[in-house]
Amino acid sequence: MKAIKRRIKSVGSTMQITKAMELVASSKLRKAKEKAETGRPYFEKLYEMMTEIAESKKDFDSPFTKKREVENRLFIVIAGDRGLAGGFNSNVLKMALVEAEGDKNKPKIIAIGKKSIEFFAKRGFELVGEYPLLAETAKTADCADIATLAIEMFKRGEVDEVKIFYTTFVSPLVQNPISMDILPIYKDDAAGDEDSTLITYDPSPEAVFNRIVPKFTMSLIYCALSDSYASEQSARRNAMENATDNAEKMTEELSLKYNRARQEKITNEINEIVSGANALQ
Repeated sequence: MKAIKRRIKSVGSTMQITKAMELVASSKLRKAKEKAETGRPYFEKLYEMMTEIAESKKDFDSPFTKKREVENRLFIVIAGDRGLAGGFNSNVLKMALVEAEGDKNKPKIIAIGKKSIEFFAKRGFELVGEYPLLAETAKTADCADIATLAIEMFKRGEVDEVKIFYTTFVSPLVQNPISMDILPIYKDDAAGDEDSTLITYDPSPEAVFNRIVPKFTMSLIYCALSDSYASEQSARRNAMENATDNAEKMTEELSLKYNRARQEKITNEINEIVSGANALQ
């Protein structure tokens, strides 16, 4: 009975922690979801503008749209700084790892989040950038630093392709890990001709396009961070909600077991008293 009582107390303490974490995650999720949704229209409009510029003429030429033979790749992988979020971290990290398996040269990694840094460091990947504790307080300046690093490596020819891996927020119950190509920027070579747009770009479409690429990359990373953070809080809330429900069921089962043991003890004591009284007669 003492052992069962200790177990009930232990499960109760754990349940208090999981319930508190669930409430904190719910509170953070509301803010994170709002942040992710407000940043998305800007990114979509910027991407639309870039596509329009790139397809404004057939002989459009930019270092950011040239396809190369891919020998070295750069992965920007966004994961969380803490665990207890179900499969949130493992799903996106495994996706990046599977993507890297076919390469003769291991991809270089820009790891965002403690879990991402630890994961790739243990497996011998070259970490060219480490950004722990960034997702919750991410600012455009932080994302600009990451974008600049990726763009410079691409321009110098150190990498031939840049991809980003993160988790997108679909709904409070669904979060999907996805990957997206950043560089080179693929355009429809068959689209557009000399007179496909009435807009005049000064000094040239290429110059305007090249100036926008860093802002586009920064916006993409910022949106991915916001999306990933909202997904993390949603996954943690769900995981803690399930843990709390399981703890409640376990407490009920242990309480029932304790009551049965107590009842059995009382019955045994009554039997002993009755047997003793009968022996004295």
